Amino acid sequence: MNQDPAKAAKARALVASLLFVEAAVIAGLGLWLVVMSFTHENVETYPLLGVLLFAAAGSAGLAASAIGYRRGKYYGRSPAVLANLIALGVVSYQVEAHLWWVAGPLAALAGTTLIAALRAIPTDL
Repeated sequence: MNQDPAKAAKARALVASLLFVEAAVIAGLGLWLVVMSFTHENVETYPLLGVLLFAAAGSAGLAASAIGYRRGKYYGRSPAVLANLIALGVVSYQVEAHLWWVAGPLAALAGTTLIAALRAIPTDL
């Protein structure tokens, strides 16, 4: 593949930025769950810890993928694609629950990131 290196770097930077936004959103949701656990009476500790663990792991994984894309490495592509396919699956549940205000932005962010991740070509192929 003969692609302009500057154009490829710009495409990877876009993907990295979108992945950092997704990582921040997941980290924010994890923090929101912590706040909610202090403001509600009935809190199941072990399920909350499990959700927080998955939120931390997901956020860290997306951030690592973003760093990989920014550096032009190939290891960031698969987790980015998988995470966004999962997010698009979550959108279907949000639509079924009539949570359009969640489904719309999530579908837009996940779809945009997925397409950008599939189009951006890492330098170490």
